[in-house]
Amino acid sequence: MIEAMDGFDRLPDSLILLIFNSISDIKALIRCRSVSKRFNSLVPQTESLSLKVDCVISPESDSDSLFTLFKSLLKSIHDLFKPDPKPTARNQTQNSPARILSQFDRIRDLQIELPAGDLKLEKGAVIKWRAEFGKSLKSCVILGFRRVANPEGNSADEEIDFTGGLKTRVVWAISALIAASARHYLLNDVVKGHREMERLVLVDREGEGTVAMEKEGLRECREAARGGEWEEDGGRTVVPSVRMRMRHEQRVQLKDGVWMEGVTLVVVRPCSGGGDGEDAELALGAFGGGIYGEAVQDVPSLGLETKEQGRCVSEDEYGRLTASRR
Repeated sequence: MIEAMDGFDRLPDSLILLIFNSISDIKALIRCRSVSKRFNSLVPQTESLSLKVDCVISPESDSDSLFTLFKSLLKSIHDLFKPDPKPTARNQTQNSPARILSQFDRIRDLQIELPAGDLKLEKGAVIKWRAEFGKSLKSCVILGFRRVANPEGNSADEEIDFTGGLKTRVVWAISALIAASARHYLLNDVVKGHREMERLVLVDREGEGTVAMEKEGLRECREAARGGEWEEDGGRTVVPSVRMRMRHEQRVQLKDGVWMEGVTLVVVRPCSGGGDGEDAELALGAFGGGIYGEAVQDVPSLGLETKEQGRCVSEDEYGRLTASRR
């Protein structure tokens, strides 16, 4: 008597791995390992993964403790100019992302999602940022605005006074840079543990900020970590001397008639970075479509600069620059 073959047994491994890559969610994939011996052997070969920090599970992990870990790691970000001198980021625990990801052998594309953004903003302010890293910062594009008004231009808020607003906008930019460098620091162990990785993105559920590392940047990080050249200070990667190009518009009208008010666009690059054309290209590609990408397109050229944009600003000057404007 011929025993009936299960339908999944007829599927080649390559097709099952294609399905696993489409699932990508680590919580679901870890559960798949308990389905069968075959799934248990194939799941670690998944190449495209998504790790949601506050709900990841494994047979040995606890999601609440994982959330607590990252909450403690990100706490120092809120103090803009006084990083925690005793960071917990390097404390390797059973529930750390590096530990969870060690169950996978061939990661090429990884997205990690944090439970929340990092910045404390005044009511009505919104900041979106995207930072590209290698072993240190390559670029950061920051879009900030105060509020969105309806097509008639009405808003329940009172009219905003922008006198002295440059100070606020500089603080926005510095806050985003510190948040980005702290997130990059968290990725050290993840990068070292997966040499095949070609793309790594760290986002948050609120959509506030993104740290992205492509193949070349990941290679730089591995070499820096191997040679002891990964510079860190107080739980974040050291940012090199940078130049900031800033453009501010009182109002920007989007295609559907909605107004964004107090729009600020900032492009930050190392002093050795490219010129104006590359800055514009970075800004236009930072946020994709939607209202944020549209707002960037509607902000005039970055050619008009503030006083701080004509020279490089070192990390030590960030605090002094902001303090001088108080």
